[in-house]
Amino acid sequence: MHGDPALDALFLPFDDGLLPPPAGGAFLGARDGAALRRWVMHGLVLEQEFRPTAAALERAGLACVDGELQPPARHLVVLVLPPRQRDQARALLARALRLAEGGGRVVAAAPNNAGARSMQDDLEALAGPVSVLSKHKCRVVWTAPLGAGVDEALRDAWIQLDAPRPILDGGALSRPGLFAWDRVDPASALLASHLPGDLAGRAADLGAGWGYLARELLARNPGIRVLDAYEAQARALPVLRANLAGFAPGVDLRLHWHDVTEGVEGGVDVVVSNPPFHAGDRVDRPELGRRFIEVAAAALKPGGRFFMVANRHLPYEATLAANFRQLRMLDDAQGFKAFEATR
Repeated sequence: MHGDPALDALFLPFDDGLLPPPAGGAFLGARDGAALRRWVMHGLVLEQEFRPTAAALERAGLACVDGELQPPARHLVVLVLPPRQRDQARALLARALRLAEGGGRVVAAAPNNAGARSMQDDLEALAGPVSVLSKHKCRVVWTAPLGAGVDEALRDAWIQLDAPRPILDGGALSRPGLFAWDRVDPASALLASHLPGDLAGRAADLGAGWGYLARELLARNPGIRVLDAYEAQARALPVLRANLAGFAPGVDLRLHWHDVTEGVEGGVDVVVSNPPFHAGDRVDRPELGRRFIEVAAAALKPGGRFFMVANRHLPYEATLAANFRQLRMLDDAQGFKAFEATR
């Protein structure tokens, strides 16, 4: 279990006796760690939409709720580890206030280099003056018991910042917090421009996001009859389903909330992927992309084809060559490399 400074900071007010134990509380963006385990016996309700993090909690024997906690649920304290994306973070803080209204508190923490000051300003805008502690290069802030000081109009407006919304002039639906949530990612666009039209059978998209690559694949290849779309962020699945709905019933659409690094179902004819290369901390982690390549190779039938794009600087050629019989670079442009590999 790796260190988690923001998680440690979040529980400082409880560890130091500044706040009573978080009995009857909820934890939005919950992550496993020693700090959580010190207090989990107080009946915290855990929410986590990122599959690898939720799985780590499950392995520790800590179950997460299905979906998002919503009123009329009420909690005496709501703990929050906000994401980096500002609209998503504001919406999460606003929803935390809804869950704690009527005398509860909201407690939130973030690293100093990942929006801690903005988090404090946003919580003060919603709920009035907050208490603050700094440690572990992080900041933890908490409200007074919530009452008349809450800006209810701002709270309700910020909750809507996280709602699915049209993008691309209404051509697709997306949601803040997803990769390239409000645009077509140029790497994915590069790969899509090289997808052939002769693909058929069963396809898979590893890390499908809001569905751009999957839509392009299906639009170009009417011979595809089954699509397995794998995505680790639960928030992506409703918009992914909406964006692919036009291909049903001709295509059997199977959406999976799943960590691709754990492996996927086999017997696939085609795989497409723009794999992630960091885990939310903006540090390059090429091992993620290498694992996506290995999983794609294991899922494909003999003769199956893998189409992948990555940032030019990431060293994936050796892994591709080790896992596939044939490898062809489709393009090297705009800082990206696109490949086709045959099993």
